[in-house]
Amino acid sequence: MNINDSEKIKGILQTQGYEPATKEEEADLVILNTCTIREKPDQKVWSHLGEIKKLKSKNPNVKIGVCGCMAQRAGYEIASKMPFVDMVFGTKNIHRIPNLLEELRLGNRAIEILEQEDPLEEILDSYPTIRDNSYCAYVTIMRGCDKECTYCVVPFTRGKERSRAPQSIIDEVKSLVDSGVMEIHLIGQNVTAYGKDINYPFYRLLEDISKIEGVKRIRFTTGHPRDLTDEIIDVMAELPNMVNHIHLPFQAGSDRILDLMKRNYTKAYYLNRIERLKSKIKDVSFSTDIIIGFPTETEEDFEHTLDVIKTVEFEQVFSFKYSKRPNTPAYYMEDDLTDEIKTDRMKRLLEIQKAITSKLMKRYENTIQKVLIEDKKDNIYIGRTTTNVWCNVISDRDIMGKEVEVLITKSGFQSLEGTLKNVL
Repeated sequence: MNINDSEKIKGILQTQGYEPATKEEEADLVILNTCTIREKPDQKVWSHLGEIKKLKSKNPNVKIGVCGCMAQRAGYEIASKMPFVDMVFGTKNIHRIPNLLEELRLGNRAIEILEQEDPLEEILDSYPTIRDNSYCAYVTIMRGCDKECTYCVVPFTRGKERSRAPQSIIDEVKSLVDSGVMEIHLIGQNVTAYGKDINYPFYRLLEDISKIEGVKRIRFTTGHPRDLTDEIIDVMAELPNMVNHIHLPFQAGSDRILDLMKRNYTKAYYLNRIERLKSKIKDVSFSTDIIIGFPTETEEDFEHTLDVIKTVEFEQVFSFKYSKRPNTPAYYMEDDLTDEIKTDRMKRLLEIQKAITSKLMKRYENTIQKVLIEDKKDNIYIGRTTTNVWCNVISDRDIMGKEVEVLITKSGFQSLEGTLKNVL
């Protein structure tokens, strides 16, 4: 979502006469798009702002802006602590960039953190999007989240769930396909909840996008296990252009911790969703998010998390040590685990996951995989399998932007190598 926001910001700036600068020192405007999901990104923002401040001494006319989730949560704090910052706006104010730039032109500081729940996103969606990838495109289908996970700041920074109009999404996908895009990556804070507010279920959107001529692949990120219905899984299995990969966060394996997190499912329910996916979708691969060291997590609780990892066998795991976030219910829980305990558990988890990933990657060797080529370095083409694994392909033919069949000759820890067999 942050990447897609940046792409949209670049599109809006283009309509205002701006062009990309090759380096910060040459820029008239520098905008820092921020995340605030954990404490570490916040620390990086404060540190980076200290570096950006030096630009002002070299070029007093440069304008500096901060936007994104941290700006939505702590925009006025940023403006107060960093007086050299000229512009601050939150996730719900992106469509207001032209107005904010006009304030800067008039010599004013432009600070706007919208609090209302209707940020006029149809205006935002009407602006162009400047994408770095010509063949795979993020398409926002909804914003916000109605879940109340106790550790998560997203409902505060992004607001309630708001589904984008289906026709608007379909029109954008058609336009992308016409421009050469082959993979459509549907995104939102909780895409599996799409359409609940407009009586148009997510599986129906998948079906309608699948029918658009030229759509080779469909992915989505991220869904909540509670909203991953049988209907969605069945449609994923039926659609020929739906990839066989899903990112499905489970966060913790212990029912007690899941209850404290207010995830509204149990370990058994999560594993049931995984088993249904495995039974319906051939060679499906999984990735997930995990929080280690949530308040009061015991060794027994942690063992349940390890059990889920061993049972599911994820190809990729994004694991994070718990850190308190302001504006979340868990902020007021006692963070009673030492960093040493969290670090030790993280190390043990990663050791198990490394063995699982190595085993799964070996399975690709001597198989034929479909790879969509997205990049090239020298004579090596780079793309992703349908299971979302990066693959290097040696080819004398120009296969940029093509979906190809590749014989996998070698597997690394998180990537593959292979030779071209056929262009699809």
